[in-house]
Formats: sequence, structure tokens, C-alpha cells
Amino acid sequence: MFASRLESAARFLDFVVEHSGRLASWTGFALVCVMAFNVLLRYLFHTGSVAMQELEWHLMAPVSLLCIAYAIKHEGHVRVDILYGRLPVRAQQGLEVASCLVAVAFAAIIIKLSIGYVLQSYMIGEKSPDPGGLPYRFILKAMIPLGFLLLLVQSLAATLRSLIPFLGGELPPAAQPDKPFEHAAE
Repeated sequence: MFASRLESAARFLDFVVEHSGRLASWTGFALVCVMAFNVLLRYLFHTGSVAMQELEWHLMAPVSLLCIAYAIKHEGHVRVDILYGRLPVRAQQGLEVASCLVAVAFAAIIIKLSIGYVLQSYMIGEKSPDPGGLPYRFILKAMIPLGFLLLLVQSLAATLRSLIPFLGGELPPAAQPDKPFEHAAE
């Protein structure tokens, strides 16, 4: 019974990560459009915009930071398991719990350290030092704690799932650690 509650909580956390990741992935499309526009400006009209060039790397922040948890949820990360695959199942399960807890701690530390960084940027009204650059640099910096908050949520879901075998439950087939990567379009 407790294992089913853990699985329900993990499914809710997965839901949050899934929808956040899908929403953030649209910034990839926006990035491609901005880059294409900048190329057209540069090569067809022999002009450019500092703000548009800065917008390129401002759009990279949500793509890279907000989609980390989504990629991990869908097993789109590199997993080095030279030794892991040779361990007994119980040792693999223990290692899974330990690694999930390390990910939770890491994400929490980064969130704690980055909030002051974002608040300082907001308080001083930080903007681009370049003439014609973008204002509101704190929005860009806010992607750091937000991205790691999503990683924390995904790590908590993975932690809850990794505890299920220790509580007498079995992992459902959809949550098996060796599940192959599913493309987001599927």
C-alpha cells in the first residue's frame, strides 16, 4: 500500500516535469527562428541587432536548463554502467537510491546558491552592458534555480520509485530503469 502511494506521488512529479519540459522545448523552435532571422539580417540586408543576437543565448537558457529534468525523465542522458550492470539486483537498487539522493542534494544546493544571484540581479536592475542589448537580465538568471527545481522534482520522483523495491513493491513496467529512451514526439 505504501509502495502504491510512492508510485502515485512519483507519477504526479513526473507529470509536472513532463509538461514543463514540453512547454520549455518550444523555446528551441523560437531559438531556431531567431537565429534564422539574424542570418537573414546579416547576409541579405548587411545589418544586425545586438538585442536579437543576445536573444539567441537568452533562449538557450530555457532550452538547456529547463529541459534537463525532461531529458532525464525520458532516459535521454548518458548512463555509464560498466560496473552497474555486473552488480546483483539488490546492489543496483541500492545504488539507484544513493544516486537519486545525491541528485536531490545537488539540485537543492544549486537552488540555494543561485537564488541570491538572481535576487541581486533583480535588485540592481541588471541589463546588458552592450548598447542596444536586452534589459531584465534577472529573467535569464532565474532559469538557473527554476531548471534545478525541475531537476529536484524529477530526482524526487526517481528517489520515490527507487525506494519501492525496498518496501516490498515492484516497479511498474513503465518505470523500469532500463526502459529505452522514448522520443518526445511519440
